[in-house]
Amino acid sequence: MKGVWVMMRRLKCMLVLMGVLLLATSAFAEADLVSTVTEGCKKEIDYYCKMVTPGEGRILACLYAHSEKLSNRCEYALYDAAAQLERAVAALTYIANECDDDLEKFCYLVQPGEVRLLQCLEKNKKKVSDRCKSALKDVDLK
Repeated sequence: MKGVWVMMRRLKCMLVLMGVLLLATSAFAEADLVSTVTEGCKKEIDYYCKMVTPGEGRILACLYAHSEKLSNRCEYALYDAAAQLERAVAALTYIANECDDDLEKFCYLVQPGEVRLLQCLEKNKKKVSDRCKSALKDVDLK
């Protein structure tokens, strides 16, 4: 039973880390994703989605509802944003996998969220495994 609890804790830690790191590392990436779509789909957003309140994916849902009417420029912007997001998720998955043991060892008492897990790794950087350090460096976190 203890093994199941440990596995569930690890899975939760990994998922939370991915979310936290996505927020921590992608403030600029998020701005890039949003600007990619808003600039590339400006005409469509202004025409089809002007009454939609931005946030929680409503603009994307509106664009999807009008997908057969999108310009090539807007379709490319959506494709480009999706590719950027896919790269960010791959980087976060890599970090979560490489730092999983370090999170369990040094950060198991840390409440996930608001970049606390990343701060914990930074606080313990002298003790963190070379694997984790390398992963953080590879994705330009440390």
